Amino acid sequence: MKAFLLAGGKGERLRPLTECMPKCLVPIRGTPLLGFWLDALARQGVGDVLINVSRFPDQVERFVESRGGAGPRVRVVAETIPVGSAGTVAANRGFVDGEESFWIVYSDNLTNADLAPMLACHRTHGDVMTMALFRTPEPHASGVVSLEPDGRISGFHEKPARPIGNLANAGIYLARQALFECIPEGLALTDFGHHVLPGLVGRMHGYAIDGYIADIGTPARLARAEAEWPGF
Repeated sequence: MKAFLLAGGKGERLRPLTECMPKCLVPIRGTPLLGFWLDALARQGVGDVLINVSRFPDQVERFVESRGGAGPRVRVVAETIPVGSAGTVAANRGFVDGEESFWIVYSDNLTNADLAPMLACHRTHGDVMTMALFRTPEPHASGVVSLEPDGRISGFHEKPARPIGNLANAGIYLARQALFECIPEGLALTDFGHHVLPGLVGRMHGYAIDGYIADIGTPARLARAEAEWPGF
């Protein structure tokens, strides 16, 4: 399989750390986030990964080289103009030509969840996408979903003012080729949460993952993750 590892954000909320490195290389107990994800994807049999980077792509390339060929093959795409999370996937559609399904992962999340059961779940249905879900303590800051008894997502609300629950998007997707037909064209920035996922309600399944998960978005969250991180 192949995977998009989305790392195009500027990491503005993590300054001053991100003034000298890309967000995906911010370390947790000495290991960059990117390293955790490359190892996790390798465990799922992913052979090729595309990483988009908007700042310091040379640092990402050096880190990949430092791994000495461990894990999947990596293609680093430097984005001089931001196009949004879904925009990156659409612009690099050729990377997954011929793939029945592929992973899409937000690199600024940290998790030790075993993704194999999610892949098994994905293979039981024919919907456009399977979305990893978790119980969030901050639903107003997340993409909140509602589920049918069979696991199909019946509602999606990005950062709702009045959340309907706390079951939220974990930023890990398994998608099929039909996804590309659902990404709108003509937008300067095309975001999954705002422009794609609401239109997939009724056409995607949710899978609640087990284990630790945290969004490394601010210095406070980074410090908390370093204190809490249980490892694999």
